[in-house]
Order: sequence, then structure tokens, then C-alpha cells
Amino acid sequence: MELKNKKTLVVGLAKTGVACARFLASKGAEVTVTDLRKETQLTAQLAELANFNITLELERHDAETFLASDLIVVSPGVPMEMPQLVAAQSAGVEIISEIELAARFINAPLAAITGTNGKTTTTTLLGAIFKHNGYHTFVGGNIGNPLIEAAESHQIVDQVVAEISSFQLEWITTFRPTVAALLNLSEDHLDRYPGYQDYINAKLRIFENQTADDFAVLNRDDELVWEQAGKLSAQVFPFSRKMELEEGIFHKDGVITYRHNGHEECFPTSAIRLQGVHNLENIMAAMACALLLGCRPDETYETVLCFEALHHRMEFVREVAGVRYYEDSKATNVGSVQKALESFEDITLIAGGKDKGGSYAPLAPMISQRVRHLILIGEAADRMQLELGNLTNTKKATTLEEAVQLAAGLTSPGGTVLMSPACSSFDMFRDYEERAQRFIAAVNEL
Repeated sequence: MELKNKKTLVVGLAKTGVACARFLASKGAEVTVTDLRKETQLTAQLAELANFNITLELERHDAETFLASDLIVVSPGVPMEMPQLVAAQSAGVEIISEIELAARFINAPLAAITGTNGKTTTTTLLGAIFKHNGYHTFVGGNIGNPLIEAAESHQIVDQVVAEISSFQLEWITTFRPTVAALLNLSEDHLDRYPGYQDYINAKLRIFENQTADDFAVLNRDDELVWEQAGKLSAQVFPFSRKMELEEGIFHKDGVITYRHNGHEECFPTSAIRLQGVHNLENIMAAMACALLLGCRPDETYETVLCFEALHHRMEFVREVAGVRYYEDSKATNVGSVQKALESFEDITLIAGGKDKGGSYAPLAPMISQRVRHLILIGEAADRMQLELGNLTNTKKATTLEEAVQLAAGLTSPGGTVLMSPACSSFDMFRDYEERAQRFIAAVNEL
């Protein structure tokens, strides 16, 4: 892709936009960046671009600039229906996402992970497996470093591992992973997409440019995911924790078995530190991607054995008076909470926050069976009580700290207090990490 002297517009100056602007300028493009924020709100971002010849358009999005561009690179947070983008697209301007730009300059094999839940754990574990196998590995995308930094890097890269969100897939044209994994699908981001199918369609774009030389790693146990198997050009490689597979990777009787082209490898799970049924799926997906791309079984298994849970994903906080407290602040949608509830019995669940538009009804069976007490917080509390409140003993709390105190009083020894919100955090907290820290602090004060 020739960028020299190309009139290029970068929309949005978050971490991804800054990295794109820097990369494009280094390739000789004429770069303009546009963001609705004021210069005083972008001090750190603009400092990173200070050494480059870049035009700033702040506090506005000029339609003329969009139409005059040869190439527009859109940051993940920018909606596709933005009027300036719609007009530019109609005028024939090339519009791409950051991952599309990056992929055109990356020569190493790419393993891309998407799904509603588990992306970060699977991506991080897969990156660790490649590194333990001796590959020079770049790990990034929707976590940590933008994918464009893999293209920008002057170091040797043998393998690229990327977490990919639905937002990043919206403006791809040729993006093609060697291995792409779809972990699961459940309602999410309905504040961004017109409907659930639109969200699913965005996720499925991860496979659209693959060929028969590539692999699609699919969750055999997720009906929506498995429906796609017959529609893909790539070789489908399933994973399952519920059924034995002739070809694929599955869990049965405490052993993960990998079968591919008549070859079989077995990995006992008893010593694996990463607990929870959802993590069993994440482990199998990561192992499948790694082994399909040439990693050695022994080093792969060693990495899995040593890998521990990431922060704010089903993280054990402490035990108080015989009650164990777990923090799952990253569980910002219903599907993630379903998996968390599968991992415990006798639960006091703290949930709620900023509503994302989906239904809470899929939680009903698990709440009926496993949740003794439901404590609701935040903006979504009223709607959650309406949909779930009659299923178990349900109370509301005005703060997270009050919810923790209430949970401590309600939960009997041997029970579990789980903060797994099913909502985003922005009604009460800066982000999910602040919510997690407040929960941990409240538990430590008990």
C-alpha cells in the first residue's frame, strides 16, 4: 500500500488514532487528525505527535476534510453512521480501520481472537504460548498495543496475536488472519448496533477473507457460533467441553484432547491454575490456535499450567468468615455472567451498572438454580429487578460498598459472594478497573 504524499485523515485521537497518525506520517503521508475534544484535553496524545508534520482539526469534524481525503482511517470508537463518513463513502473515499491498515504491512502469521467474552484471557495466553515456544511474538489489538505497532516495529516478529473487537472489524476490506477464533456470541453493545444480528454480523467479518489455507477455530458448544461452520471458506477446527470430537480439541474426564489429521495429544487439567468452565474454553481455543500454527505440545502445556487469571476476571479476593469473595468486574454482559455463575453454587450475586440494552432473561435459569441472594446496584437495577427479581431473594443497594456489607450479612459460611455486573461501569465509576478496586477495598474492610 503506497502512502507517500497520500492525503490521509485519522478520525479519533485515542491510543489507536495516535499510533495510526504516527505510522502514516512516518510513511510520508500528508496526515490530518480530527477529534471533537479540545487541545487541553489531548495534551498527552499531541505530545506523542509533536515530532511529526501533522495537521490538527480539533473540536470539530469538517465534512470538507473528509471529502478531500484519499484515505480515512477510523478509530474503533467512531460509529459507522457518522454523517461525514457516510458522505465520504458515497463520494468513493477509501475508508479503513486501524487493523486493516496494520494487516497490509504485517508479514508474520496472524492469529486473531474475537467473541463476546474471554478474548483478553485467550489472547494473552496464546501470546505467552508462542513466546514460550521461542517465537518473537507481538500481542495487541484491542488490548495493550494497537495492531499498527506490529507494523511500525523495527524488531523481528515471527507471530502476531491480536484481540479483535466487533468495532475494529467494521471497516475491513482485506484483513485476513491465518487462524481466527470465535469464542462465543451473546448480546452485547446493543447501544452501538441496531440489533443483535448486526452485532453478530460484525463479529463474523473476522472470517470473510480467509481461504482454505486458513483455520477458523469455533466453539462447538455455542449454537450461534456453530451455525456459521458451514458458511466459512477456512478449515473449521472446533473446540468443546461437552462432547468428544473426531477432529478438534475437547475436554472429557479431566483431560483435554487435541486431534488433528490423525494425530492426538492429551493434556490432564488437574494441575491447571486457571479455574472456571469459561477458562476451560479459553484454554482450548488458545491451545488450538497455537498447535495449528506449529507450537510444540510440551511447551504449550507448560505455559497453560503456569498461567494465572488476569485481573478483574473471576479474581479471588479473600475469604471472610467462611465466605469466599470473587471480583468479576470485566463481566459487562449477560453471557459473561452466565459463565461465571456456572462455576459456583450457593451464590450471592452483586450485579448492575449502566444498562447496555440487551435482555437479562438468559440469566434466569442460573439465578433460579444457583443464586440465593441477588443484590442490584446502578442505573440498571430497576430493569434487572423487573426481569430477575422474582427468581430469588433480591435487594437493592445505593453504593457498591453498601452491596458488599449487605452480601456479608446475607451469605452463610461455604457460600460465595460474586460481583459480576452484566453491565458497564460508567454510571458509577470511571471504568471497570475502578469498580473492581472499590469492590476489593470494600471486601478488605470487612
